[in-house]
Amino acid sequence: MDVHLMIAPVDPYIDAFAKAGADILTAHVEAGPHIHRTLQAIRGAGCKAGVALNPGTPPEAVAHLLDLTDLICVMTVNPGFGGQKFIDMSAKVQALRAMTGDRPIHIEIDGGVDAKTAPLMARAGADVLVAGSAVFKGGSVSDPAPYGANIRAIRAAAEGVWA
Repeated sequence: MDVHLMIAPVDPYIDAFAKAGADILTAHVEAGPHIHRTLQAIRGAGCKAGVALNPGTPPEAVAHLLDLTDLICVMTVNPGFGGQKFIDMSAKVQALRAMTGDRPIHIEIDGGVDAKTAPLMARAGADVLVAGSAVFKGGSVSDPAPYGANIRAIRAAAEGVWA
């Protein structure tokens, strides 16, 4: 389970989320003054460590953290609520992919992911895509079939690049 903690402070909650079953805990680099310590605490709790970057934060903000990082989450919306318009972060993703080199670090995209934006981000170097609103579009509790169709469309669009 990949848990994206869009909270500040993060550190007091790390152990609780680890005990609840999180496999990956991701904290925003902007969430506190000691992201290095936060990533160490996440690993110390037995989880993989992720760091998230808001759209306005440059990729260089994580350069000194790569040896403690298993995942970099690039926000392609400003955090806060679902259904926002996608902000193209292709250049940031490309810079991060180059920066990570041969390290086994996933680059995750969160925000505005749909069948149109998925291949753009996959081509830039992202290998994990988080979709919310695009998955639930057109479905309901009484008609959940569109959810599966939406997921398949997003997956097919990205896999066409990754293949």
